[in-house]
Amino acid sequence: MVDVSAKPETVRFARAAVLVRMNARTRRAVRNNPKGNPLEIARVAGIAAAKRTSELIPLCHPLLLTHIDVGARFTQDGVRIESLVRTTGQTGVEMEALTAAAVAALTVYDMCKALDHSIEITGLHLVEKAGGRSGHYRHAGKNPRSQ
Repeated sequence: MVDVSAKPETVRFARAAVLVRMNARTRRAVRNNPKGNPLEIARVAGIAAAKRTSELIPLCHPLLLTHIDVGARFTQDGVRIESLVRTTGQTGVEMEALTAAAVAALTVYDMCKALDHSIEITGLHLVEKAGGRSGHYRHAGKNPRSQ
């Protein structure tokens, strides 16, 4: 684990995103899922995952998170998930944001796999982060048309 004890505490945030690709028939069927609303369950799963990131990723610092938000919405390609994590601390929250988005996407897959096994989870990436010595970062790649 990296020693961050000499680093100053700063306000930090990170946003991550991922796309759960599914066909139109599956998207329509998901809205009446007998297991419940996959988007809402994914939101809760993503929040829980962000809080447990240091238990899931070896050598990741346990952090006191001050805010976690996970949103999921239908797009023409499937379900787009975005996470936002904040803290005031000595190290960033990129891993927490990425973990939140990834676990939320896996939750959507789990709740919808009976409808379609060809669902894909794609494009997990850090959208933006700020705080700390490395400063501000924003993903410069092309935005998928479903953003």
